[in-house]
Amino acid sequence: MRCRKCGQAASINMHQHRLSLCKNHYNEWFIAYTKKTIEKYHLLKNGEKALVAVSGGKDSLVLWDVLNQLGYYTEGLYINLGINEVFPYSDRSQDYAQVFADKNKLNLRIFDVRAELGRDISNLVKQSQYGKKRPCSVCGIIKRHILNSVTRQHEFQIIATGHNLDDEVAVLFSNNLNWNLEQLSRQTPRLPETFDFARKIKPLCRSYERETSAYALLNGIEYIEEECPFSIGSKTNNIKIWFNQLEKDQPGIKFAYFTQFLAQKKAGFLSGVENLPIELHQCPKCGQPTSSEEFCAFCKLLDD
Repeated sequence: MRCRKCGQAASINMHQHRLSLCKNHYNEWFIAYTKKTIEKYHLLKNGEKALVAVSGGKDSLVLWDVLNQLGYYTEGLYINLGINEVFPYSDRSQDYAQVFADKNKLNLRIFDVRAELGRDISNLVKQSQYGKKRPCSVCGIIKRHILNSVTRQHEFQIIATGHNLDDEVAVLFSNNLNWNLEQLSRQTPRLPETFDFARKIKPLCRSYERETSAYALLNGIEYIEEECPFSIGSKTNNIKIWFNQLEKDQPGIKFAYFTQFLAQKKAGFLSGVENLPIELHQCPKCGQPTSSEEFCAFCKLLDD
């Protein structure tokens, strides 16, 4: 297997792109490919402040590295949820994020949930009305609130997350199965800034998980490999396994499924849902916008 560009031994063969590349040409290709995604969906401009949601995993660290390589202004935010009961998952993840930031002379902000809120995510899941059945939902409420708070406090225009193509396909398929039109209408590489919320972007949304893994490996980016204890056995992971089998039989099916969905959205497939008026209120406790006329989901969670 030879590099398509220079003829040397290839480091990766991407069947879906019909492309084999050596380390140097793969790095060039991956960075250029991410830049193309940013430009295609108008995600980010030079001069804007982007806060990268850093988990300590490969995708968020690769995203942070690539945005830095492309010259964008970025800082990272690691939210330590206190998931340390089975093994020190959160603390190890924070260590990987900090090592990466120090190595690349980047600024990493740390939000410790237990220190700031008085309880870690394990306690919040146990006390929540639906946490035992949907722990990832509780985690999502906490992280969204903190990200929105930090962006407002420090005047970031953008929140960048490391969602890759495999993530997007799994969520899309799940929402397709249930015909959740509201969630389908919100699935996009770029969620515009609105109602005092920063713009949310996913520059890796067209990149396979295998591609981000290869970039991390080839560039010595160390990351936590263990899976979050709360996500083990989740529906999303099962969908990913099934799609991986489909991808073996039909290389490129993930990319086609997701990008054709975006094309149909652009053509007006969900216009009736996307154009519905959204009535938001200010949470009387924290001040963030919410669809509830009472407290927002975050404040309700803390009051349970």
